[in-house]
Amino acid sequence: MPFRLLNSRMVEAQVVPGQRLFSQRGAMLAYRGEVSFTPSITGGQGGVMGMIGRRVANEATPLMAVEGSGTVMFGHGGHHVHVVELSGDTLYVEADRLLAFDGTLQQGTMFMGSQGGVMGIVRGQVTGQGLFTTTLKGHGAVAVMAHGGVIELPITPHRPVVVDPQAYVAHRGDVRNKLSAALGWREVVGRGSGEAFRLELSGNGTVYVQASEEKL
Repeated sequence: MPFRLLNSRMVEAQVVPGQRLFSQRGAMLAYRGEVSFTPSITGGQGGVMGMIGRRVANEATPLMAVEGSGTVMFGHGGHHVHVVELSGDTLYVEADRLLAFDGTLQQGTMFMGSQGGVMGIVRGQVTGQGLFTTTLKGHGAVAVMAHGGVIELPITPHRPVVVDPQAYVAHRGDVRNKLSAALGWREVVGRGSGEAFRLELSGNGTVYVQASEEKL
């Protein structure tokens, strides 16, 4: 795994010749060695069509390619950082939550409506996030950002997980999501008033939840 947590808000990446990392532009805090940073248009292995898909999806978070030999420290906005290790599976995450990731991972986009029909579209509108989400697939590591830290919750066929949509960070595995209105839910749990929404995730996988409702 190329990422090592230095503290809750910074990671260090080992860069070796012949391998590439991608990170958000401006996320480099310090580095040692002979390392180059180049603006990336396509951002990984998505190619031209991947770039077009991200533009249409408003997934336009600027990336930079990191290459060479040395170590690089990443962080952004003082956000908490969480490292996810992928072993051939797919991570679904909003583009603006990506801090850095292995260049070996295949990047793409997915229309959220395909994981919940009309409610998938509503989810994008309610959370203020795009109707599309970024996918990273393959073997490698991803450093994601969140407010207040992240907890990993397992999802099983017999134990779905219900999440406040504003606290959702990412998910992985064979998971379906369904957004529904929950009248009075916030009053019940003492978090405000009026209509609320809840995001239910079912299947097999993991959901990553942040300890805050703040957007990045």
